[in-house]
Amino acid sequence: MSTIKKFQVTFDCAEPERVARFWCEVLGYVVPPPPEGFATWEDFGLSLPPERQGADFVCMDPTGVGPRMYFQRVPEGKVVKNRVHLDVRVGTGLVGEERVAALEAECARLVALGAVRVRLLLADGFDESCLLMQDVEGNEFCLD
Repeated sequence: MSTIKKFQVTFDCAEPERVARFWCEVLGYVVPPPPEGFATWEDFGLSLPPERQGADFVCMDPTGVGPRMYFQRVPEGKVVKNRVHLDVRVGTGLVGEERVAALEAECARLVALGAVRVRLLLADGFDESCLLMQDVEGNEFCLD
């Protein structure tokens, strides 16, 4: 029998801290404390070689249940659709207009944080409504 394993979600991005802080707001995640011996993450960053400063950032579920999220700077920009994306579950158990209202309310909150609304996909008799969005660097995700 296989055991359940913890996993980390990794994002390639241009500005790791900016993207990480966006996802903290989306998911209610937090930035973990800086490494021992450093008062802040900025202090820790300044201790690194210049090419490593700002190269990565982390956020985590404060309850420890959800996956850790790791953001790493890469030189290339995003050019095609994600092959994997996050579904942010804000409409679970809701249907019809009530579900769409919940999706739209969360969409408005996230747009204010820098997300981009792509389009609303209405229920089709098989799938419930969901809202396609992009984060602050254009990574696709769904409000589901």
